[in-house]
Amino acid sequence: MMRFKLAMCALAALGVVVSASGMNRWDALSMLESGNDDSAVGRCGEISRYQIRAELWPGGNPQNAHAALAVARNIMQSRTQEFQRTHGRTPSDFEFYVLWNAPAQVDHPVFCVVERAQRFVNLVHRDQRQIQASATSRKMARPS
Repeated sequence: MMRFKLAMCALAALGVVVSASGMNRWDALSMLESGNDDSAVGRCGEISRYQIRAELWPGGNPQNAHAALAVARNIMQSRTQEFQRTHGRTPSDFEFYVLWNAPAQVDHPVFCVVERAQRFVNLVHRDQRQIQASATSRKMARPS
């Protein structure tokens, strides 16, 4: 049982777990960073759909979505492990994005990072909010 719990924590930390009816972390990250554009190149030379800094890219084709995901997961594995070690828990969706975008700011992100992290959280939970809003509007439309 303990191994199962540890495995689930590791998967959650890597963004494998999908929130109820929402986007998984990797899909949301790709959408936010590049609009899912495998050939995107950022202002500072970031590459792939995840906008990985060139100095972190280990080689291979950054336009290959599977390769880019593997590199992104590898980068985040060490960051989320360090977060778990220092904070005693897995990072929230907000903290996951800050760890991706500005890992040194995870405890005190600057305003522009906070804004992007909130957009990331909104993407991860978007479908869940739409379902809740739809259910609320149906309740309000029913005659009493």
